[in-house]
Amino acid sequence: MFKESDYIKLNKSFYVRDTVTVAKELLGKYIFKKSGKGFLVAKIVETEAYLGDEDPACHAFRKVTRRNEPMFEDGGIAYVYFIYGNYYCFNVVTEIRGTGSAVLIRGVEPVNGIPAMKRNRGVIHRDSDLTNGPSKFCIAFNIDKKDNTEDLNSDRIFISKPKKKESFIINVAKRIGIKEGAELPYRYFIKDNPYVTKHKLNREILTEIKP
Repeated sequence: MFKESDYIKLNKSFYVRDTVTVAKELLGKYIFKKSGKGFLVAKIVETEAYLGDEDPACHAFRKVTRRNEPMFEDGGIAYVYFIYGNYYCFNVVTEIRGTGSAVLIRGVEPVNGIPAMKRNRGVIHRDSDLTNGPSKFCIAFNIDKKDNTEDLNSDRIFISKPKKKESFIINVAKRIGIKEGAELPYRYFIKDNPYVTKHKLNREILTEIKP
């Protein structure tokens, strides 16, 4: 049974670190979003790192724009952007002000508030299809532009760690759906978790890590 008291909210110091480190360490953490009288909650099982000026696939690679401004703030806020004219993606801003880096939350495993997530998503064919992709996650959690720049230490959207440590293996692979920087090993996911994005690149594991 889900109990909020079994989790500890991450503080700002977690986010203002190296982006790759944060991307790996977000795996197995839990994202909470206020919904009615309770929370939608899911375990983060897949992330992608985007590294500012070092990374041609990063929104912040070339310059500051109105769209990517949140990425240049101190780590610990949300960066939510619109994609393909119909969907949103949720990112965790990392490192210190001016860096322009973030971690995309690509896949999550639902834990609490699942009926509400299913209503938000509409028809799905398998339970794993509920949140096994960045836009699916945003729809299930009712995340959109209103959540852009949200402080992840707020009481509305935040990320917590479980008090009881969980054991898993991290797979490292190439990122999905990009052209530039596609060869970089910046996608991380929990091995064998069904809520990881289904993609042929999942078979091309570059390495495995046991946290």
